[in-house]
Amino acid sequence: MSLAAPPQDPHAPRFRVRPPANWMNDPNGPFRWRGRHHLFYQHNPDAPVHANVHWGHASSSDLVHWEHHPIALAPTPGGPDEAGCWSGCVVDDAGVPTAVYTGVDRDHAGLGTICLARAADPDDETLIEWTPLPTPVVTGPPEGLDVVMFRDPFVFRRDGRRLALVGAGHADGTPSVLLYDCDDLTDWRFAGVLLDGRDPAASAAFGDRATGWECPQLYATKGGEWVLVVSLWDGHPWTTAYLTGRLDTDLRFTARTGGRLDHGRDFYAPAVLQEPDRALMWGWSWEAREQGEHDWAGVLTAPRVVDVHPDGALRVAPAPELHRLHAAEPFVTAPGRATLPAAYDLTVSARGHATVTLLRSASGAELTVSLDPGEGTVTLDRGGWPRKEAGTAEPIVVQVPPDEELTVRVLVDGSLYELFVGDRATVTERVYHRADDVRELNVTPGAAVTGWALVPPTRG
Repeated sequence: MSLAAPPQDPHAPRFRVRPPANWMNDPNGPFRWRGRHHLFYQHNPDAPVHANVHWGHASSSDLVHWEHHPIALAPTPGGPDEAGCWSGCVVDDAGVPTAVYTGVDRDHAGLGTICLARAADPDDETLIEWTPLPTPVVTGPPEGLDVVMFRDPFVFRRDGRRLALVGAGHADGTPSVLLYDCDDLTDWRFAGVLLDGRDPAASAAFGDRATGWECPQLYATKGGEWVLVVSLWDGHPWTTAYLTGRLDTDLRFTARTGGRLDHGRDFYAPAVLQEPDRALMWGWSWEAREQGEHDWAGVLTAPRVVDVHPDGALRVAPAPELHRLHAAEPFVTAPGRATLPAAYDLTVSARGHATVTLLRSASGAELTVSLDPGEGTVTLDRGGWPRKEAGTAEPIVVQVPPDEELTVRVLVDGSLYELFVGDRATVTERVYHRADDVRELNVTPGAAVTGWALVPPTRG
């Protein structure tokens, strides 16, 4: 079964991973097994609210045809995850796919445990059955660090050695990432603090607002550099950030540079899959409207290929497989006006200042993207489309190195807007158009533009 959205809600994305109904948040455990990509995610199967946390599950052979599977992980009555199966990862443990996740028991006091679940049949490419272990492999944070937030394990390898990160926050307000040795997944040993908020590069890139770093992810680039990704928690999910640098022989992370991972307001908790020739990332985009009578909430972004530029800045682009969603012919190939479909992939390049209008209201307000190659800026102006938290949202200005030509790629699927500024920055926002709004493209003269409607993919 494909992940098509119910037709009654025009804001529901049709081509991104989300359950048919009810709540979704963090992507968990992106995993490649027997030729299929698997995505798990935080999911409440009973209501569109953040409670009763399970692991939902979908898989794909090509990153565009996604199929639903039964719930992968459910809370175990009386078990260490009785109050929820929270974020984590999936790894290959000697030929057995194994989920490593945060468990919360009925006496939860703010600190998670680290739990395991094994694929019941490793020969099943769909991995639909999982067996949780009855006891946690880590019952809480290491003593002596005064940790008040402890969750979201992420397992990776360095030089054949298996290690794990855990997101943390300390009583004095310092966020950190903790490091563990876990060659034997049932025997975890604390190996120190990988990095904390007092690090000068982290402080310069992230500021001092966060009191905890959630969902840490670490991946190696083809050039040998390492990228640490964290979600910044200030009592609530806030934003995402990254650092590039090196993982030293003493297993400490030496940061080179960093910054915002996504400049939008509706992106959080990204998860990374390290593949032999690339790293893929998915993030969670939450709802920016009141839930009301809607029977669904949350969606995962398009898969993004992430790497590092020579100057240390993040390199990010949509996965090339997404071209399989393109219609047979583009709906626009030149500047001017065109009717926009509900889901599309639009690329605009300009050597001078250019403005792209994507949405127009009956009152004349416009949703625009402005490109200025000379200044190296792209501005997303929501015009009159509000957000529930702050009413009318301020424009978002993204700065990249000035160049003779600037390119922006815009992926829109229902209410999900993803902007890729060159291959250096992304902006993820949710925009909910009203019944009398007009989805009309208008590109100023002098720019180059190509746009493709997204259509259900065909096999082959």
